[in-house]
This record gives sequence, structure tokens and C-alpha cells, in this order.
Amino acid sequence: MALADLQAVARNDAGIAAVLGILKQRFGDRFQTGAAIRGQHAHTTTYIPSQLPDGVAFVQSTEEVQEVVRICGDYHVPVIPFGTGTSLEGHVNAPGGGISIDLMGMNRILSVNAEDLDCTIEPGVTREDLNTHLRDTGLFFPIDPGANASLGGMASTRASGTNAVRYGTMRENVLSLTAVTADGKAVTTARRARKSSAGYDLTRLFVGSEGTLGVITSLTLKLYGIPQAISGGVCPFPSVEAACQAVIATIQMGIPVARIELVNALTMRSLNEYSKLGYPESPCLFVEFHGSESGVKEQAETFGEIVGEFGGGPFQWTNVAEERTKLWKARHDAYWAGLAMRPGCKGLSTDVCVPISRLAECINETEDDIAACGLIAPIVGHVGDGNFHVLVLMDPDDPKEIETTEAFVARLNMRAIAMEGTCTGEHGVGQGKIAFLPHELGAGVDVMRAIKHALDPHNIMNPGKVLPISAP
Repeated sequence: MALADLQAVARNDAGIAAVLGILKQRFGDRFQTGAAIRGQHAHTTTYIPSQLPDGVAFVQSTEEVQEVVRICGDYHVPVIPFGTGTSLEGHVNAPGGGISIDLMGMNRILSVNAEDLDCTIEPGVTREDLNTHLRDTGLFFPIDPGANASLGGMASTRASGTNAVRYGTMRENVLSLTAVTADGKAVTTARRARKSSAGYDLTRLFVGSEGTLGVITSLTLKLYGIPQAISGGVCPFPSVEAACQAVIATIQMGIPVARIELVNALTMRSLNEYSKLGYPESPCLFVEFHGSESGVKEQAETFGEIVGEFGGGPFQWTNVAEERTKLWKARHDAYWAGLAMRPGCKGLSTDVCVPISRLAECINETEDDIAACGLIAPIVGHVGDGNFHVLVLMDPDDPKEIETTEAFVARLNMRAIAMEGTCTGEHGVGQGKIAFLPHELGAGVDVMRAIKHALDPHNIMNPGKVLPISAP
């Protein structure tokens, strides 16, 4: 199914008109209906067409979120939470119009409990802002999806990133949250305790729900001590399979690797050109170790021995902060490096995740598929947990190329599901992956639909995302 076919949500024009008048009177200049502002709150970094909300409410407190949701609920008008807008699957689009709730004004760090290694924040705080605030405490928050995303948005999409192999994803690092549900209630899902057997795990129900169950208004997050020492480097391999086998051996050896990222040969070429690097244009692993001075040295040396067994190397590593920063800056710029390979193109960034034992097979089949259909599509992967991303470079004005790209993405998703994996490891479902969820979860989708209907009977919370429009 084409992505454009997944986005129809019926408009409630009468209800929207009534809500626009009420919110304008209530919020004044903090409620905007201009086309430019609305366009900024529907932009997407993939090719899914933007679908603008009818108005944007710039809220500053949980109480204001409750007020907006209650007003929208009274008129059955959609509510779309908005953070920084860096999501990739159309999450902030408004297919049925409605009100975008801009949460970036809710950007306070409410408390830092250094002894307990946690903090409580509002959803508009970005990961970089939080780590800047924490710097003098000796603590940091490790989840790094690349973009300087809002932490509320990261929780909503269950984000992860390059550090996930050691520190986990947002799922493991949110202790509690407060969310405003469709009836306007503010629900707190847990306390600050590190574990609990009290009731349903509501925290993880809301983490990854993509705004379809409620609007997150605060988060309590786990923190970690800043490592005493960090080392990292790049290691080339003769093939993707050799690189993946080295990853498996590294993890089985119990080496506490913090980051272990695969770039295929095409991506390595794009990084060399874009970031002015000089690495071999072959599959490479970008690796980082955290720990004590002696510990990271030992880990790096052991890793160097392992990769040699699979034909990899030489492993060039360093503990110089500036050199590591340049390395990871290049890795995080892979999206822009890819786009630079085909000026004027549009990038469709998609991801899947498979058991690590199937990773090399999945990537090899995907590379063969890319070549067979004549696409240009660099690949990067968080290979420590079996997750990889494909950036398809396509001409958005060429219907044939769009058709070819959509067919490729569909095959990629089904390939991962057939290998007992998932159609998305960290981007989320949004609009772009709706068609594949039933293939992955089967009857589980019906359970999800029942939960959605129980919490949001009028389907006002980010409609048209995650679940197909259908009666429960």
C-alpha cells in the first residue's frame, strides 16, 4: 500500500471552527492560525506530504494542556502533540486537521536527584539541554537519537540511538511520566522507585504510543555517571557479514561496548566526502567504550584482537575527545552526507530491526534488493541490537521512482518481519508503517485498538497514526 493512501481522516469542520474561536479568545497570541506557523508544525523529514493543523496552541503548563484537550474533546476535534518536529514517519501531521499542541514552552528541568540518579523534566526539554544542565553534576542522560529531539517526543516514539546497546532505549530509561488523556485528566503512571509490582505498567503503555493515548507533560528519567574515560575508533571489514560476525563475538565475549555502529561501503564513501574523512570505502564499524582508563584501553585492545579473527582492521582507536567528537559528528551527519550524494533528491529514511544473528543476512538481501531496483540507498546500523537504517534517495517528482521506493520499503519491512524482527526499531509507526503492524503483531493489533478506544473513544488523540482508521 502506498504511504499516501494511509492518511485520510474525516474532518470535523464545524467542531474545528468552534474550537478555533474558543482557543483564540483563551490564549491570545499564544494561539496561532497563520499558514507559516501551521506549516512549521506539520513538516516532516521524509517524503510523506505535510498535512497542516488548523491552529497551534503554545502551552506552558500541564493545566493548559488539559484545557486545550478538554475543549477539543468537547467538539471531537483532533489533538496533535508537537515537540521539535524531528520524527520521521509523519507523526506530527494532521490528516484530519485539528489543533497542534506545541510543548516547547514546557522546557523546565523540575528536579535533579543526583543520589538517586534520576531527574524530572517537562517534555519540551531537549536531550542536549538536559545534558548541558547536568554537566556539573557528573551525570548524563545517554539516549542519543542523533537529532536534538525533545525528550517528550523521544518518549512518545520510544527513541533510542547509538548508545542503546549499553544503556537501552527510552523504554528502559523512563521511570514515570504524566500524560493528559482524551478526557482531560492528568495521569501519573508511577513513582520514582526503580521498580514496582503495583498494577499495570502504565509507563510503558504511554512510552511509544506516539501521542495516540495522551499528551506527555512530564517525565522522570534515569541518569548515569559520566564515564571516567572514553575510547573509540573505526575499523574496516571486507564484508558486512564479517563486520556483523565481529559484533556478535564482541557481545558474546561480554565486552561492555557503549556504541557499535555499522556503515556500509556506500555510506562510508558519503561520509568521507561530506565530513572530509579518509577511511577505507568498505563496510566499517564505529565503536566506543566507556569506563576507567585501564578498562577502555583493555576493551579496545580486546576488540582489536576479535576483529582480526574476521578479517577486519586495522582498528584505529583514540581516547582524545576532539578526535572522537569528529568521528561521531560524521556518523550523526550520515543523513546529510547521503542527501549530498544526489543533490535535489528527497530522502526517505526507514528502519527495521532483526535478531542480531539474522542481521548480516538481512542487510545483504537489502543491498541486493537496492541494486536490483536501481536505487541509491546508503545503510547505517545500530548493529549491537540488530537495528539498521536505509536512506533511499529519490526524485519526489518522479511517480515511477516513488512507486519503486515504496515497493522496496514494503519488501524491507516484510523481510525483517519474516526474520522474526520488526518493521521499525526506533522510528515508530506514525503514518508510514501502519500497513505492516498487522503482519508483525497479528491479533495484538486488536488489543491495541481496544486500549485506544477505551482511553480515546472519539479518536481525537493524534488520529491516523499507529492504528488504521477502523471501528474497534
